[in-house]
Amino acid sequence: MTLPPTPPTGLHEGGCAFADGAYVPLSEAKVSLFDWGFTRSDATYDVASTWEGAFFRLDTHMDRFFASLEKMRMSIPYSREALRAILHGCVRASGLKDCYVAMVCTRGVPPPTKYGARDPRLAENRFYAYALPYVWIAPPDKQREGIDLHISERVRIAPESVDPTVKNYHWIDLVQSLFDAYDRGRDTSCVVDSQGNVAEGPGFNVFIVKDGEVHTPLADRFLNGITRQTVIQMLKDNGTAVHERRIKPEELADFQECFLTGTAAEVTPVGQIGDWHFQVGGTTRKIAEDYEKLVRS
Repeated sequence: MTLPPTPPTGLHEGGCAFADGAYVPLSEAKVSLFDWGFTRSDATYDVASTWEGAFFRLDTHMDRFFASLEKMRMSIPYSREALRAILHGCVRASGLKDCYVAMVCTRGVPPPTKYGARDPRLAENRFYAYALPYVWIAPPDKQREGIDLHISERVRIAPESVDPTVKNYHWIDLVQSLFDAYDRGRDTSCVVDSQGNVAEGPGFNVFIVKDGEVHTPLADRFLNGITRQTVIQMLKDNGTAVHERRIKPEELADFQECFLTGTAAEVTPVGQIGDWHFQVGGTTRKIAEDYEKLVRS
């Protein structure tokens, strides 16, 4: 395994990348036009956050990243210990304390065979990491009042086609759903699964609340987010009933609260979905406050 270089200190303020074995400013991190990560969305990644320089659940994010590498038949030339050092190095070199930190592996550029076809088994996988200033999915006023969500009719890529346990760049359905939302003046969107059930949004999972009990779509057809898992356990520890099940969009009319979870979302309240309005009520406020204390402790 390759050993990472010693990171510089605060040389790339505003963000730093690790590319081709070196720490560089974000603007100098390059990916080939012919990399299958770019041309085929053939890449896997994971993201974590830091607060005051301390990572939240980094081991869990690295577990998922290495599991995704194995399922994607990819590898990186770094051990877990070296990867941890690289990610900390990106934060240190960025000069930032509160960061959004990513680790990425692309297929690379498969060389042509003698017949001209490109064989992905022969590609040299490429590894990148970077740290940027942390940003939320919604502005501060929306964090308090709740964002406007659109349930798109776009269907999330089926788990039979793309393994939902792998965090990857197959996001075209989610991106198109965002345009559906913007066309309607909404802040963000959510897609459905192949049977018309509520699935996930661009970087977040969905929770709804009725009479103090929490319901959330069963995460076997889309990514079971680490923030989602954390929040479910926190709710259960607080004595809140949590139901993981199939949820049809029309059921949302019967619920009082709704919130989203994700690395960039943390716990974000929803004020409106279509014509349905939600309170930013006690359950949402408590879990949002508890989660904020946890990640910054």
